[in-house]
Amino acid sequence: MVKSIILAAGKGTRMKSETPKVLHTIFDKTLVGYIIDAVNDTGIADENIVIVGHQAERVEEYINQNYSNAKCVQQSPQLGTGHAASMALPCLKDFDGEVIILNGDIPLITSETLKDFVEFHRANKSDLTVLSALFDNPATYGRIIRNADGSLNSIVEEKDATAEQKAVKEINAGIYCLNWSKIKSAFGALKSSNAQGEYYLTDIVKWGNEQKLSVNAFILKNNEEIFGINSKSNLAEAARLMNDRTIKKHLDNGVMIIDPLTTWISPETEIEADTVIYPSCYINGKNKIGRNCKIGPFAHLRGDVILEDNVKIGNFVEVKKTTIKSHTNACHLTYLGDSEIGSNVNIGAGTITANYNPLTKVKSKTIIKDNVKIGSNSVLVAPVTIEEGANVGAVGVITKNIPAWALAITRAPLRVLENWVKK
Repeated sequence: MVKSIILAAGKGTRMKSETPKVLHTIFDKTLVGYIIDAVNDTGIADENIVIVGHQAERVEEYINQNYSNAKCVQQSPQLGTGHAASMALPCLKDFDGEVIILNGDIPLITSETLKDFVEFHRANKSDLTVLSALFDNPATYGRIIRNADGSLNSIVEEKDATAEQKAVKEINAGIYCLNWSKIKSAFGALKSSNAQGEYYLTDIVKWGNEQKLSVNAFILKNNEEIFGINSKSNLAEAARLMNDRTIKKHLDNGVMIIDPLTTWISPETEIEADTVIYPSCYINGKNKIGRNCKIGPFAHLRGDVILEDNVKIGNFVEVKKTTIKSHTNACHLTYLGDSEIGSNVNIGAGTITANYNPLTKVKSKTIIKDNVKIGSNSVLVAPVTIEEGANVGAVGVITKNIPAWALAITRAPLRVLENWVKK
């Protein structure tokens, strides 16, 4: 199996935020979360070692709460990328396999690319492989300098490059695959004899060649995948790139998205063919949406939503942690949270599930069985169950379970006082 070292110790000064850079989010998932998931989704990795530094406690808390196969190691002081990677040495002292080293701020990297990267490394019997990319304008990037046989000779930084080397369009993408038992000694040989006084990860390439090891570079197919986050502007651009990629995938799979420019869909959302997404929808988190559904316009799915076939979620409807079975409609101005809703249910305009108790901080569940009709402007105060076929009259405030096929009415009788205005 493969292990990863994820460099996540930086402060991210240009983010201008009290939140550590790697804990900034796109679709409510952290940047470092995208990296760990990409590694895990290769199917060939079994452990992630996350190097933490700035606000280490916050990053470590997030990792420990969300990933059972990840551990954190602190880098203090922070003396460069080579020094950061060397912090994993005690965790890997007996490991004899491949290690991927990558940064914690490249949320667009895919598991497919990482898997292809490792397969290239193995097929070429490499001891060290660097991920590279081809840029028309490679300025500011370290250049990949190859030998005549195509193997990797060195990585030359822009400031150190000759005119000939600056003309090279292949750049270092900053991801490495190592045969750990052969390369781990490189970290003890790194030197900090540079203006910054830091230990650079790129120096392991020079070391590998000096040791007569097999050193190669694998060219990335899609340069967007190494887009790094250093500012809020970068974060917004990465979110747009991720969304564009997700939208295209769904369009290719037969989903109808009326206006891709105003539609946002999390990459963790699954949508089946012939569903229609109307403009200005925001679909966040992990969701499963069936066939022939209609979503929006102006709908918000907040995550953990399952919609079976032929469900309609209309304008200004918000749904969270809810399963809705087939042929059910919630067409207007509605909130459905922490709910189980059956088939052939009609949710009237303005209905909400009151699922949160602000005093106890407890969220309770609303259960609505098949063939139920909920009148407009109703409040269903959880925990509550509306049994099959029951009807709730408009402006109902439902605080207890309603039996099957019953009618529940809580509003006061209408009174008409004639000529009251004139009097």
